[in-house]
Amino acid sequence: MTTSMAGAGSYLRPTQAYPSRTTLTPADALPVAGADTGAATGNAKPGIPVSAFKAIDIKALDTSGLKAISIRDVPEIRDRMAASWLTKQAADARVFTDVPDNAPQNIYATVKVNGKVVATLYNGGSSAMTNAAAGKVGDLQDPPGLSGGPDLAQWRAEHIAKAVGGTVEKASTAITQSAWKPRQTTSTEYTRAQLDAAFEAMMAERQTAIGQRSAGYSTPHESSGGYTDFSA
Repeated sequence: MTTSMAGAGSYLRPTQAYPSRTTLTPADALPVAGADTGAATGNAKPGIPVSAFKAIDIKALDTSGLKAISIRDVPEIRDRMAASWLTKQAADARVFTDVPDNAPQNIYATVKVNGKVVATLYNGGSSAMTNAAAGKVGDLQDPPGLSGGPDLAQWRAEHIAKAVGGTVEKASTAITQSAWKPRQTTSTEYTRAQLDAAFEAMMAERQTAIGQRSAGYSTPHESSGGYTDFSA
């Protein structure tokens, strides 16, 4: 401690204390011979030593009694798959053969106001209107007995024209009710022969697809003498 005197007063300034430092060497980390290891054991991490495990008797699973079941042997699943395949085939065919109801070649008539088309009627009976025309027409209820076709298109055209104050102009593509053919609905009832044939066709398609994928992953190319690496 340092004592300083200045005139009549005095003050004491304690000496700054620094903590002592201990330098450890690798030898200090080694256990002392004969020392009690109980404390060290108490501070050890919890766990089970490998030596505590006993040998486990692992037996191979006996698969001799198991039998692989083919879809062919499950009639309910097989028929469902065949029916779905037939439905998809019919839907795909309609995409390429059917003409939409609102196609230009199916226009029955138009409704015009001051020379401007505000509504278009189609041979199937459906209609398309501008927002303004639809607001004036409101909820148009079709009469009983008219479920579709040119007759329904004519009835709608007249009522739309009356509501908007326009005129009806029949298109050159308009047809008569007798010439109109309603769209056929896809049947979901199939015969036993249809389901069986569909299932075989479906399986044949699947085998072809598997073969094509397998051919695509073939690495040797005899023509170039090289190979393709798909690991990149």
